[in-house]
Amino acid sequence: MIFIFVTCFSFILILRFSLPIKPLPPWACEMRLLSFYFWKDLSIFLNFVKLFKKLMFSAKTTKKTTTFSTTTSTKNSMSTMMITKTPKTGDEDMMSVLDLPNLALECILEKLQPDGLCKMSCVCTYLRDMCLSDHLWEAHMSKRWGSIIGSAAKKEWLLHIASKKESSNYFCDGENGRGLLLGCLSKLWPVMLIRSTSICYDVDHDNDDDGKKIKISSQPSIDSIVSCYRALETGKFQFPAQVFNRENGHVGFMLSCYDADLSYDSHTDTFQARYPPHGRRAAAVEIGVSWDRLRAPPVETSPHDLHISDCMNDLRPRDHIEIQWRRNKQFPYGWWYGVVGHLELCDGNENYCHCHESDIVVLEFNQYAPGSRWRQTMINRRDHREEGNETEGFYGGIRKLYKKDEISMWQQLWPAEILE
Repeated sequence: MIFIFVTCFSFILILRFSLPIKPLPPWACEMRLLSFYFWKDLSIFLNFVKLFKKLMFSAKTTKKTTTFSTTTSTKNSMSTMMITKTPKTGDEDMMSVLDLPNLALECILEKLQPDGLCKMSCVCTYLRDMCLSDHLWEAHMSKRWGSIIGSAAKKEWLLHIASKKESSNYFCDGENGRGLLLGCLSKLWPVMLIRSTSICYDVDHDNDDDGKKIKISSQPSIDSIVSCYRALETGKFQFPAQVFNRENGHVGFMLSCYDADLSYDSHTDTFQARYPPHGRRAAAVEIGVSWDRLRAPPVETSPHDLHISDCMNDLRPRDHIEIQWRRNKQFPYGWWYGVVGHLELCDGNENYCHCHESDIVVLEFNQYAPGSRWRQTMINRRDHREEGNETEGFYGGIRKLYKKDEISMWQQLWPAEILE
């Protein structure tokens, strides 16, 4: 005890007399203050990360709970679609539509309209994947959009899909889970935050009560039919088609059909058409285009190219035709309706008519008054190319109309008065 006292007392004396206490420099206090704020900021940041992860975890838990609770409530609430069966005990046991075989369930879903399928897809994850399958939407797609969606629109949709996929890969690459943008941000921001905000798609779970495999996805695949249907209905996808009597039936375009880029307006159930520029004129835009004035392009020929005619030897008087025409060579072609007429020396008697044997074919546009320069033109059957001049315009390729619905479409658009 005495030894400890002597040692401690000696140590205090040495510190008191040999090591003078000097005040710390000013920068030391600033460093201590900086250290305090550093740890304070760090603690706030860590608390923010913990809170963020906790919120993300609770959101995922709530989503899973809601999904399976919705499935359970659906089986109990869909009383209009239940059937009964009698077990061995004699008591009636209720079986919901989700207990039906897949084939029977698909037959029920095929009877639903697009809005019904969308509502049914919100019931549970299992019905969502069934309601968004391509084979259920093919019939709806063909019924509503088949008459105006042609090969050109399908090619445009494929390009639209490719651009969307390229854009999504820029943000998140499916192979390594990190795209170019996320890779750059991970060097500047904490990796924990980047991973916390990442989105996971197409996760499979096998924990359904009925043993069915549920595929949970955030949204339909971009290359699915339902995605195309939704893009068309919302007007987000502009597609090429053709418009009859453009610019609200302008007298200069009666009984013609021109290419345009269309977008649908669900509020008015009409379309907006953007026509390609004519020479130095700006592109014309027409709104309120109705469904009955639209069609899919019957041929894949560009409006700036000459259509190669393959029906010249089959043309006879009274045949219905469409012919390309443009005002000058800077304009795109439009398709104009006409009929094949008789030669001047022919009296029109079918028993003695030999007009189909001549190399000259007479084309008549009876919507114009007799004597009008637009009423009639003649082309060469054997060596037909673009014919015309700057005064009367240029005539291009010819299509012979074989289908009655095509002919009927043109006749329904016939003007009320003869054009001059």
